[in-house]
Amino acid sequence: MIIRKLRLKHGWSQEQLADLSGLSIRTIQRIERGRKPGLESLKSLAAVFETSIEELQQEPEMTSDTKYTEEEQTVIDQVRAIKGFYSHLMTYVMVISLLFAINLFTSSHYIWAWWPALGWGIGILNHGLNAFEVFNLFGPKWEKRQIEKRLGRKM
Repeated sequence: MIIRKLRLKHGWSQEQLADLSGLSIRTIQRIERGRKPGLESLKSLAAVFETSIEELQQEPEMTSDTKYTEEEQTVIDQVRAIKGFYSHLMTYVMVISLLFAINLFTSSHYIWAWWPALGWGIGILNHGLNAFEVFNLFGPKWEKRQIEKRLGRKM
C-alpha cells in the first residue's frame, strides 16, 4: 500500500510512524498489509505525511507483483543480504557452541571443536564481507559487466 512506500521513503520504522501518527504499531501493520484504514487513521497518517486523505486512499497501481525503482530494489537486496548474514551468524554461534559443549563433555583433553569453528568461521567472514559490501569484488557492477560481456554488448 502507499502508506508503506511513504514510510520507507521517509526512512521511518513502523514504530516511528506509529509514534508520529498516534496509531498503534498493529494498526500500521494491518494498513500496510492492505486492510482499509478508518477515517481517523487516514487523517492521522495524512497529517504525518503532509498529504491529503484522497491521495492516501488511492488504489496502488501495482498489485502483489509490486515493482520497485532500481534504487529501492538495490536497498531491498542489501537488506536481505544483511539479514541472511545475521541468520547465518546465529546458526554458526549455536552450532559451534553445541560442538564445544559436546567436545568438553566427551574429551576435554583435546579441543577438536576449534577446527569446525575455524573452517566455518572463514565462511562467515566471507559472507559478512559480501553482505556489508566491504570489498564487493563480485557485486552488481561486476555481474552487469559479465552479463554484457557474455551477451556480446559493449558497455
